[in-house]
This record gives sequence, structure tokens and C-alpha cells, in this order.
Amino acid sequence: MKKGLFILCGSITLVLGTIGIFLPFLPTTVFYLLTGFFWLRSSEKLYQKFIQSAHYQKYVKEALLNKEMTTKGMLRLFFIMLIIFLIPGLLVNNVIMRLSLTVVYLAHVIGLTWYLKGKANATKQETNLGETND
Repeated sequence: MKKGLFILCGSITLVLGTIGIFLPFLPTTVFYLLTGFFWLRSSEKLYQKFIQSAHYQKYVKEALLNKEMTTKGMLRLFFIMLIIFLIPGLLVNNVIMRLSLTVVYLAHVIGLTWYLKGKANATKQETNLGETND
């Protein structure tokens, strides 16, 4: 029962993640991470097939694991996040909520920039320090 439920949930999140490639308000990476989570716990065959797929390689492995997101990709990500954060900010007339959304958005921008660019540069520098050109 649990295995079947996890396979179903993984399939649903796979479909939502794939739709997210074309619709900017659905987060592809998050849904793909959930797909991996569900299928890892339910079906080794589905999990292996999923992590070898081109979409997983592009949206999860390159972006999050290898930290190889381009500046253009990051700007697109931040723009889509801005739109998503603006929707409730414009619909609800509450100053505290708007301030909270602004702080959370800025924290995302700073944190993701540090994670994707700052730590990637640090690991590249560490790798280069270990190499010697004799």
C-alpha cells in the first residue's frame, strides 16, 4: 500500500515538475526533488530511470548538486520568484505582510546567490589550490 502510494505521489510530482518547465509559476526543481524522494523509497527501477533523465540532469543535478546555474538562469529564477511574491503583496492590503514578503524574497535572493555562486567559486578555488603546475 505504502509503496503504491509513493509511486503515485512520485508520478504526480513528476508531471507537475515537467509542466513547471513550461509554466513559470510551478517550481520544476522542487517537484523533481519530491519525485526522487518518493521513487527512491518505492521503486529502485523508477528512481534510476528518473535520475538518468535529461530533465533531472538539467534542473536538479547541474543547478543544485553541481552548482552550475548560469547568471541568466539565476536572474530568470529571481524574476519568477518576484512575480510569485508580488501576487499576494498586491492582492492583500497589509503592510506587515508586504514587509514580510519583501524580507523573505530578499533572503531568498541573498541565500541562493551565496549558495549557487559563492560556494561554487569557493569549491573551485579549493580545487585549484590542490593542483600544482610543475
